[in-house]
Order: sequence, then C-alpha cells, then structure tokens
Amino acid sequence: MSEHRVVLTLNEAKKSFGQVVALESGSIELKAGEVHALVGENGAGKSTLVKILAGVHAADSGQFFVAGSPVSFRSVADSKASGISVIYQEPTLFPDLTVAENLFIGRQPRGRAGLISNGEMRSRALELFTQLGVPIDPDRLAEGLSIADQQIIEIAKAISLEAQILVMDEPTAALSGAEVDRLFAVTRSLQAKGVAILFISHRFDEVFAISDRITVMRDGSYIGTWSTSKTDAAAIVREMVGRDITTLFPKEDAEVGELVLSVDRLTRQGVFVDVSIHVKQGEIVALAGLVGSGRTEVARAVFGIDPYDSGVVKLHGEKLQANNPMRSIRGGIGFVPEDRRKQGLVMDLTLGRNVALTLRKALAKFGVISGSKERSVAHGWGDQLQVKAGSLEVMVSTLSGGNQQKVVLAKWLATHPTLLIVDEPTRGIDVGTKAEVHRRISELAQTGVAILMISSELPEVLGMADRIYVMNEGRVTAEIERSDATPEKVMHAATSRDRVGA
Repeated sequence: MSEHRVVLTLNEAKKSFGQVVALESGSIELKAGEVHALVGENGAGKSTLVKILAGVHAADSGQFFVAGSPVSFRSVADSKASGISVIYQEPTLFPDLTVAENLFIGRQPRGRAGLISNGEMRSRALELFTQLGVPIDPDRLAEGLSIADQQIIEIAKAISLEAQILVMDEPTAALSGAEVDRLFAVTRSLQAKGVAILFISHRFDEVFAISDRITVMRDGSYIGTWSTSKTDAAAIVREMVGRDITTLFPKEDAEVGELVLSVDRLTRQGVFVDVSIHVKQGEIVALAGLVGSGRTEVARAVFGIDPYDSGVVKLHGEKLQANNPMRSIRGGIGFVPEDRRKQGLVMDLTLGRNVALTLRKALAKFGVISGSKERSVAHGWGDQLQVKAGSLEVMVSTLSGGNQQKVVLAKWLATHPTLLIVDEPTRGIDVGTKAEVHRRISELAQTGVAILMISSELPEVLGMADRIYVMNEGRVTAEIERSDATPEKVMHAATSRDRVGA
C-alpha cells in the first residue's frame, strides 16, 4: 500500500563545521502518507539534519535516497526539484513585499505578454488562505505581520509547491489553539493524499496527536524510532535527554515583597483597553491569553517600545516615561522579546558581544569598550545559564534555538533588573532547556526580582505563575491566584469578552 512506501531515507549522515561535529550519525526514514515526528533537545542535531534534507548543507558522509534513488543535493533548488519543501521555525519573509509576492517569489504567474499577473497571484493566494481558513489580505505588506501570520504564509507557500515530502520545523510555535487545529486539518488532508510529513516540535501533546512514528535524536546521533501508539511522553523524554525530567516546572516559593510594577488603565486605541496589572518583588505574574489578545502589545508599551494613549505605568512608585525604553532599562527593567532572532539578538555578532550589548556604556572608557571586561561579563553569564558553545567568539546565528534564548536571558540578567519581562520564554526550545529556563526564572524570583511572563502555553502558565492575568481582545478578563487556577478557568477567561473574575 502507498502508505508503507518509503520515499526518503537518510542513513548515518555526518556533518562537521571545522572542529565542531554538528551531526554525528543522523538517520531518518519517511513513508508516503505518514506524519513522522522528529524530537530531541536543542543541539541534538535536528536542525542540521533538516538543512541536509533542504539542500542547505551537504553531508560529509552517509547515505541519502529520495524515491529509491541516491541523491546529493548541492543547493536548495536541488532539494525542491526532488519534491521536498521545508517550513522553518523562523519566518523568512521579505518585509517590503506583499503577502502574495512573498508566496510566489521567484515563480510568479505570468500572462500572455510574459508580464507578472498580479491578479492571478492574488487569486491563488486567496485560495490558499481559504484552504487554511485564515483571513490574510494578499495585498498587505509583510512588514508588521505577527509571527503567527508569517508562519501561516510560510505554510501556504509550502502547500502551493505541492511537495511530496513536507518538513515542518516547529510550525505551531507561534500559533493559537484554533490555528493549530486548522494546520492539523490541512496536515491530515495532505497525509491522505500520500504526502510524507516530517513534523518537528517540542510540544508533546501535538507530537502524539498528529504523528504516526517518532524518531529521537540526542547529542547529534540517531537514538531510535517508535510507533506513536506504542510509547508515551515519559519514555520519549527519557530517550531525548538520557535521564528523567522529574520537574518541568521547578517553581519554588519566594517571599513576596514591595510593589515593583503598577500599570493603571493603560489604553492604546484599537490594540488594548483599560489594562491594569501589578507585580511585586518575588512574584511571577503571567499574562495569558490566545495569540492576538494584546499581551505582547501591553508588554511592549510598559517597556517603552510602543506608545500608548492613556494610563499610567509606575516602577517602584515612580511614574515611568512613556515610549522611552532606555529610561526603562536605567530604571531596572529587562525585556526578553518573543522573537529572539529579530528583536532579541544581533545575529551577525558573536555570542560574547550579544551578551554585553546592554552594558556597552558601563564597559566603555573614553568611548572605547574594554574587550576583557566584555569577555568577563559574557563568560560569567554564559556559564550561569549553561550556554552550549565552543567559545564566546562563535556567531550567535550558529547556536541552537535554546542556546540563543539563553543568550537573550544572559544579556538582560547582566543588567541586574528588578523587573524582568519575558515574552514566550520557552517558545521553540526543547523540554530539557525549558526546565532550565523555568528553574532560572524561579531562582530570579527567589532573589526578589519581579517577573512578568507572557506565555501561550497553558501548562507553563499554571506551572510557574503566582498570579495570572488573562486577556482577550485587548482587555483583562480575569485575575486568578495560583491556588484557584485551573485550565478551565484560564481558557474561559481567554475566550470571554467580559471580566469573569477569579
């Protein structure tokens, strides 16, 4: 039967970059009509394996077959010509082009005169978004789109190529529950048509909901493949990390002190209305809600990145100047953004330089930054957060997603903030690194740091927060104490337009 036909085999692939072995023994087998999950900690070699499939990198050794024939891709074009399409975790759209232009860039439909047919391009884009059930305007510029919308466009682009092998690298990381459901419906329809799908995710509920088989990688090597129906999450985690993760949410009690952040009736027309929240020393306060509820926008306004129309933000009882992030930093606020690659890091700089970015003035003498001081700061925080890298001189762009997130955290912890705002702190990172990040957040709270955490993951909200503010359509609809919080209460508030209380 077609569903048992092997369409892709990668066997014992190895890839090194200089002295660094990124992939020791990468193996995967994909069958037509199956969803095959690939899991492993950040740094396990998943991204390198995917880039070999995509034609970005050529394996140094190993066997690679597509449709039974040996292949050796020299470019991304070679991979696409073999029927492979890859959706990467981080969107790669051109911000100054329209949505439709991004969808069909390099393969625009043309009319009889050979000119690009904008009408047909727009029509095809609308058809794709209708299939996905997402109302995105094909004529709007990509600049300013949410991560969720950017990811949807990448998915639509891959679907439009009618690939027979579809690789999804964390496609749901920035999607709401409803959007995930729509994506899974599309995935199942492609599966029914015989498409082989490689699904990479750190969300085990999704892995077990959508996949037929699961392959585990650890430390650059293939560990094994299991039928999804014959294993469970605990067993897969043990294979991934080589140990039991007993506590994914290592939340420790902390002494709650004085009021640090007070937000009173903050409003930005058309974005959020009448938002009032507060955070005290030692508290972890979650700002929860569905994607698009206004959580990130409130955090950006509090930090001073975006303006607001009315309301008051106070830090330690003093009014904080609006739309002035430098004043916020000097006041003791750190901000870990949702999009670490575009907003949290300078990808063309080294690990060490990124960690020290927030301390440039403090590390400079007569306008010249001390390299030894910069290295000392970066080394200290890199060690504390257990950033896995060959040296401080490696480019941050070469690090795994989990290690990039640790670098962003290190950058802000180096400023010794009294309030740390963390937006989606564990988005797209593996279960082992999640536990480390959660542990660090809990330790910060124990030292008296006030934490405002924005998260789309309900288990993270329930597992880490002392109090939860829930938002929907730009309004706070509930404030829930940890002892009263349940999944049902949070979701009810996240889907209700009226304040529902605790």
